[in-house]
Amino acid sequence: MGLQPHVFLPGLLLLLLGQGTTQPNSSPGENTLEKQLWPEFPALKNFPLLCNPNKSGSNTPSKSVHSLRPSDIKFVAAIGNVDTFPDSGTAKVEKHQWNGKRPQQACMGMVTVLSEVIRHFNPSVLRPVCTPGKSVVSHSSAEDLWIQAKELVRSMKENPQLDFQNDWKLINVFFSNANQCHLCLPNQQQRHMTASMDKLTRTLDYLLQEVPKAFVNLVDLSEAVGVSHWHQGMQLSPAAEPCHCSGDTSKLSKVVSQWYYQESWGRLLASSKYNKRESFAVVFQPFFYETLSRQQPLQDPTTLALNLWNNMMEPAGEKDEPISAKHRRLVKCPSQENPYLFTYRNSNYLPWSTKPHGKPEVRDGIEVRCPDKDPSDSIPTSVHRLKPADIKVIAALGDSITAGNGAGSKPGDVLDVLTQYRGLSWSVGGDHNLSTVVTLANLLREFNPSLQGFSVGTGKENSPGAFFNQAVAGERAGGLPDQARRLVNLMKNDTRINFQEDWKIITLFIGGNDLCDSCNDPVHYSPQNFTDNIQKALDILHAEVPRAFVNLVEVLEIIKLRELYLEKKVSCPRLLLRKLCPCVVKFDDNSTELASLIEINKKYQERTHHMVESGRFDTREDFTVVVQPFFENVNLPKTPEGLPDNTFFAPDCFHFSKKSHAHAASALWNNMLEPTGQKTTESNFEGKINITCPNQDWPFLSTYKNSVQGHGSQLLCGNRAPSTSVPTSVHALRPADIRVVAALGDSLTAGNGIGSKPDDLPDVTTQYRGLSYSSGGDGSLETVTTLPNILRKFNRNLIGYAVGTGDANDSNAFLNQAVPGAKAEALMSQVQSLVQRMRDDHRINFHEDWKVITVLIGGSDLCDYCTDSNLYSSANFYDHLRNALDILHREVPRALVNLVDFMSPSVMRQVFLGNPDKCPVPQASILCNCILTPRENSQELARLEAITRAYQSSMRELVESGRYDTREDFSVVLQPFFHDTRLPILEDGQLDMSFFAPDCIHPSQKFHSQLSRALWVNMLEPLGRKTDILDLTADIPLSCPTQNEPFLRTFRNSNYTYPTKPAIENWGSDFLCMEWNPSDSVPTSVHELRPADIKVIAALGDALTVAVGARPSNSSDILMSWRGLSWSIGGDGILETHTTLPNILKKFNPHILGFSTGTEKETAGLNVAMEGARARDMPTQARDLVDRMKNSPEIDVEKDWKLITLFIGSNDLCHYCENPKAHSAGEYVRHVQQALDIFYEELPRAFINVVEVMELTGLHQGHGGKCGMPLAAQSNCTCFKRSQDNFLEMQELKKVNWNFQSGVYKFSNWDQYLQREDFTVVVQPFFRNTLVPLNERGGADLTFFSEDCLHFSERGQAELAIALWNNMLEPVGHKTTSNNFTYSRTKLKCPSPESPYLHTLRNSRSLQDQAEAVPDALYWALPVATGGGGLVVGISAMMAWKAFKGRRRTENPPISLNTMSF
Repeated sequence: MGLQPHVFLPGLLLLLLGQGTTQPNSSPGENTLEKQLWPEFPALKNFPLLCNPNKSGSNTPSKSVHSLRPSDIKFVAAIGNVDTFPDSGTAKVEKHQWNGKRPQQACMGMVTVLSEVIRHFNPSVLRPVCTPGKSVVSHSSAEDLWIQAKELVRSMKENPQLDFQNDWKLINVFFSNANQCHLCLPNQQQRHMTASMDKLTRTLDYLLQEVPKAFVNLVDLSEAVGVSHWHQGMQLSPAAEPCHCSGDTSKLSKVVSQWYYQESWGRLLASSKYNKRESFAVVFQPFFYETLSRQQPLQDPTTLALNLWNNMMEPAGEKDEPISAKHRRLVKCPSQENPYLFTYRNSNYLPWSTKPHGKPEVRDGIEVRCPDKDPSDSIPTSVHRLKPADIKVIAALGDSITAGNGAGSKPGDVLDVLTQYRGLSWSVGGDHNLSTVVTLANLLREFNPSLQGFSVGTGKENSPGAFFNQAVAGERAGGLPDQARRLVNLMKNDTRINFQEDWKIITLFIGGNDLCDSCNDPVHYSPQNFTDNIQKALDILHAEVPRAFVNLVEVLEIIKLRELYLEKKVSCPRLLLRKLCPCVVKFDDNSTELASLIEINKKYQERTHHMVESGRFDTREDFTVVVQPFFENVNLPKTPEGLPDNTFFAPDCFHFSKKSHAHAASALWNNMLEPTGQKTTESNFEGKINITCPNQDWPFLSTYKNSVQGHGSQLLCGNRAPSTSVPTSVHALRPADIRVVAALGDSLTAGNGIGSKPDDLPDVTTQYRGLSYSSGGDGSLETVTTLPNILRKFNRNLIGYAVGTGDANDSNAFLNQAVPGAKAEALMSQVQSLVQRMRDDHRINFHEDWKVITVLIGGSDLCDYCTDSNLYSSANFYDHLRNALDILHREVPRALVNLVDFMSPSVMRQVFLGNPDKCPVPQASILCNCILTPRENSQELARLEAITRAYQSSMRELVESGRYDTREDFSVVLQPFFHDTRLPILEDGQLDMSFFAPDCIHPSQKFHSQLSRALWVNMLEPLGRKTDILDLTADIPLSCPTQNEPFLRTFRNSNYTYPTKPAIENWGSDFLCMEWNPSDSVPTSVHELRPADIKVIAALGDALTVAVGARPSNSSDILMSWRGLSWSIGGDGILETHTTLPNILKKFNPHILGFSTGTEKETAGLNVAMEGARARDMPTQARDLVDRMKNSPEIDVEKDWKLITLFIGSNDLCHYCENPKAHSAGEYVRHVQQALDIFYEELPRAFINVVEVMELTGLHQGHGGKCGMPLAAQSNCTCFKRSQDNFLEMQELKKVNWNFQSGVYKFSNWDQYLQREDFTVVVQPFFRNTLVPLNERGGADLTFFSEDCLHFSERGQAELAIALWNNMLEPVGHKTTSNNFTYSRTKLKCPSPESPYLHTLRNSRSLQDQAEAVPDALYWALPVATGGGGLVVGISAMMAWKAFKGRRRTENPPISLNTMSF
């Protein structure tokens, strides 16, 4: 079958053939390889072939052209001329001397490259030939091509190396159309085609007749050479008659025409006589560029030849690879499954029109059965109270999706994709009605049949049926402002609408074309330019259009188009997809380019939200813009076989079919009725179309303002962008930089009772973590105000927040590791769990992601403070908090930690006392009795308030120490909004209990919403100006970062200097004990001795007890003794100014006797210590003390209880080297025992403290040689000075020191002193592991020492008094063996109701026995400290009992201080 006009469909190949002339460039005599090669032509060795020749080779040549392998080809030739630029990479254009031989040289270059490729498979391939054209101009181009064919046949027959009849030949016929008519619509190409068909047919007929065993490539170089100003190739169409395309000249039109051009060639040749024989085939090989620019650079012969080869490796009908110099080294290889050159037959080629195409699902439309289709009673004046039936005008702006391209096309009718079916357009089409065509307009017509503005029928934006559908096919965001201007003008001039009074709905959808070309010009199609252009269009509408509701539909997830392109089983015109959206389909999976496209797509979406949610378009009551996000995550519809369902697409597999338009319309409608923040973001077009009806209670279209309901908030921030690059400093951290959110704390952060109904007390045990103020992620900001929901408005990829309910171990808790009832002691465990979770979670880049961690702790500690004031002291609270923050500081990179002040206990008291009928007082009092049971104006309440202030002061002190500001990527910021909470009062004067859970302790969701707002505001407030008041009834607007202050605030970016610590005026302590009464009657047993029972205090020892050097002396040589400041016996002043053991005991018994005052011996009282005393002096001091007591008229030796403290041994150690035998440990213990024996024999009712000698080794090294009186120190402690440079002597001293300590330790257990009921000896070991305190610079803090660096200053004396007192209240066997030199006025421990006595060996054992015993019942009269921390676990006895059991703790927690050991 020949090339006859009647075999074409209308317009087929009209653009191929025309009349013209060719100027011959060479004569037959020049037809030799050496003369034809392109000068400086690059060797193919520069482009190595990776093909395995054995896979595509065969021992015997193929008998059929349809199974022809590259190894079967013996000879390569070409006719027609090729005119191209040289390879810019191998030759410079300006160096070439172009002449009439240039096209011939280009042709020769191409066939040479093809021959070299084939040589890889068949080394015996002959030299290629490129037959020249005539040198005379009298012939037409078609005739010249025929002449070249004849010349080629002659040369092949005469070639002695070629077996003309039996060798396979590859013949390339190059031609082009200079008039570029192939880019015009097919129906315009007819007149250019008919006259030239026979001319090309003549050449192909001749080759078919004369050449056996030939594979003919019909190579169209129209695009490759079409822009040449000096083109002299084989032009089948006359250059003098350029093709002027009329009508649609859009990109889509050109792409469709180009595809149709290639498809027409395939359809023609596949059915022609040229493909009927086994020994001859003609295959059309197209060349085209990625884009359609007329300014494409012409390619060199090497690139063209390799692209031609790659085309030959693709099946017919699937040749969609563009010309690319960039990828020319990627030479394709024959596959094992298809090792042959592709013909139409072995490609199983079917013309597009005959391929099976999916049939669209037959749908009869839908029916809307909404109960309320009525408009508002009166025309609304606010867009936030707009019902669907109030809409009178509809309009739309956008691209070809909104224009409706291909929406009504029949399957397979690719040409019809150029038709714009505006009447079927999802957002504005109005063809027929909802029963047959589902569109937004038809949906609205169900509510208002008089709707105006919808488009009908087909046509462009300027057609009469378009009406207010002003979308332009192929449009990008840059063209949207012009569309908006045109729409406004149309509306103003249309008499069918009342421009000022009618409510309008306008839908904008744009961005697909921007994304499809973004890889070619990333700057032009940047997210910033994208949103700027949309903003310009919206600004026009906002400024000029009254009464308008604008839908801004989010750009779709464009990457899903790849599935259609890559799935070969789906019938799609891939050339069209390749040309229409190259950035989606042309890159490899996992390529950086593809990742970049996905990121740009996300930024398009995110910036769209940020722009609209800034409130820019909410300045008028009658205008709003709402982002409709249903396209954000698109699931490509699939067939039952799991393949992409192309029935949802137009025949080009790019635009929407009517079916997709219907689904998009319903999704848009449903989005419009869904509150912002709860809108569907995932489209699933496979299911049945569901139409939501307006809520009868709230029948309005959802806007940002009317969506803020219940506990939601609106964030009107314009600047929501992250930093241009990920910041490395926490002081340059923007909200959008935060990737991870986490929280630690107790039941408040765990969310107990947030969502509980008012009367559902048991439900308070439910942990509503998804609603927690600092870490909850339920819902969205419009309905649930939490810190994560606020941050998600800046970064939608935020992770770490909790959802739903459950405990800290549940997966949905995520990084909310708060535990109900947790106290500060447990915070370190929470931190460890959090760090491990962050490290293990693959969603978190632990080292790169910025984190916000919110910590709130302390309420549970205060609830149990009165049960064990020692355990819950502010010093311990400080230590626990510091240890936890230390771990975060040490292990977590890139973190901003919010340390939130806890709620004052007075708030809880006010709630309970003001609502005794509503609040479960009995249960709460049991589990938080320390806060709820004290009477008003009682000392217990005063102590509670004091410890609360101490806790808060500890937090402030810890943060302001600068301890956590040593790294650039970490900071802890105190957020003080909770400091002063103002409760809500109703009009009747009663508290508004809706802010509390049913237990009246935990905050409700209403309360949590205010907490979230206050926390967020605090985070953006600079240090020094943070709000420290929480008014629960106040309207707290969410603050926004500003252009000048875009960062979350830290001390540095606030230009804040932490306040210097105020000068400490004294070393007194605050007395916070509530159990200070004496026994009901004077006890007879020392094991039931309370502090208030002590009547007499005394001490013996050396210079430390005399308090030598406690204050600086006026003399440079002599240190004065300040007995009144002595740690164990001094009584100067009061406890609030001077911390000593007597001043502590005065709080229990103001009439205590025996303490020292002043500096003189006359006022020494019962302080018999002497400077320089050693152990041998103790019996003498003991005898002196007994005599003083017996001789004192104020002391009743027989009845008064006496407390005596013995401390000795420092001087024995200091002089041990002078006489080791006299100062041995044995002698030391013997002398101390002699003194104790005297007390045992002479004194009734006595409690003896024996304080272990301190660890003196290394004292001078610790001081660093900075003492003011080194000579005095040396004379006082010669052995330590002498052993400084002698390691063995120092080790010997350490051993003796330890022997002294262990020797006296036995006195607590010595049977001799356990025989009497009114006498005991207790060893107090706080000096066992002496720790020298360090200053802020890491050196020894000499403020604890006297001028000689050997004795203790007043500050040091105070610390020893605290340590001794605390040791006395600790059970034997569980006493602290080191001293905490951290300054705090609240370190004094207190007797507790459970343990009101000074601890002896016997009552320590009794306490241990009680703790180990399992009680038979729970005695509610006993105040218990629970693990609930305010949580009403007292709802049931069993729950409370579990909490009670949880109280058992191990004493002596490891101390982690900023200290160094001797």
